[in-house]
Amino acid sequence: MSTVLDYRGHTWGMPSTRDDFLSTARSAADLLRDPAVAAAWSDPSALEKFSVGGLAGHLAYQVLAVPPALAEPEPEEPTVPLLGHYERVEWIDAGIDDDINVYLRRGGEELAADGPEALSARFEAAIGELADALATVPDRPVRLPFWGPYSLMLDDFLTTRMMELAVHSDDLAVSTGLPTPALPQGAVDTVTVLLTRLSVRRHGPTPVLRALSRAERAPDSIAAF
Repeated sequence: MSTVLDYRGHTWGMPSTRDDFLSTARSAADLLRDPAVAAAWSDPSALEKFSVGGLAGHLAYQVLAVPPALAEPEPEEPTVPLLGHYERVEWIDAGIDDDINVYLRRGGEELAADGPEALSARFEAAIGELADALATVPDRPVRLPFWGPYSLMLDDFLTTRMMELAVHSDDLAVSTGLPTPALPQGAVDTVTVLLTRLSVRRHGPTPVLRALSRAERAPDSIAAF
């Protein structure tokens, strides 16, 4: 069973969220290990102002950020629902040179600084650590240091990381001429439902409905971000 969002943006039916997150992370690990990624490490990526290495670092961060978040005491900041997170993040609608996007690019480049082999090793070690930890840790509030004054429940947090892994795996594959990694069906369901809800939030229901059902009336874009 995969994560589903109700009309308030809460989640229900999440027994496989953690398994799907780990499976998505493992597919990203295979991508990071591909020689084509290492060969293009210093080249521009498909994302403006990101090198391939920096994009790989940003992709890896989606997993590397989880163990430190679990190691922190439960945050005192109020917990918001999954869609409430996207009402608060600074990067939505931010310009390419706004502080938050500069911060994210710098973070990716810093993680990539020791090269593809070192990044892959750290990434795979974090997956192994999380495979054990996520089997037993309760669904508790967590947060990242650069967020505003709020937290997310762990399973909602993993849903946000799963979406980032899926989207940036595609970015990295396109950047290096590789096939986009296949995702487990539960991750496909979770990520597409989340992106659809975010698209409706951005564009309204009618454009999304038309894009999904009527090619002759489809808008030019229903991109979620």
